[in-house]
Amino acid sequence: LERLAHEYAGNLSYGQQKLVEFVRVLMTDPELILLDEPAAGVNRTLLNELLDAVRALRDRGKTVLLVEHDMKVVMGLCETVFVLDHGEKLAEGAPGVIQSDERVIEAYFGR
Repeated sequence: LERLAHEYAGNLSYGQQKLVEFVRVLMTDPELILLDEPAAGVNRTLLNELLDAVRALRDRGKTVLLVEHDMKVVMGLCETVFVLDHGEKLAEGAPGVIQSDERVIEAYFGR
């Protein structure tokens, strides 16, 4: 983002705007960060930058609550996953456990 410092936020791409929003949040040094669909509409390069930043925060002891439909993002980022089905908690556990949970597979893939 440094090269874009003199641009108006409204002139940035959607992904760049999301990154600016994320940086604004970080400036407040929050203990809890809520991310709603951070992968939506963001190109892979910007998404990887955002996810690297989230991992660094997590590794510094910050709590990140992520709502996301991109399972690659969820499984690659989260230590604990909660799966909801029609607003009800279906499963909870480590990513590897969730990936093999028969209830999750049935609910999301119909197998």
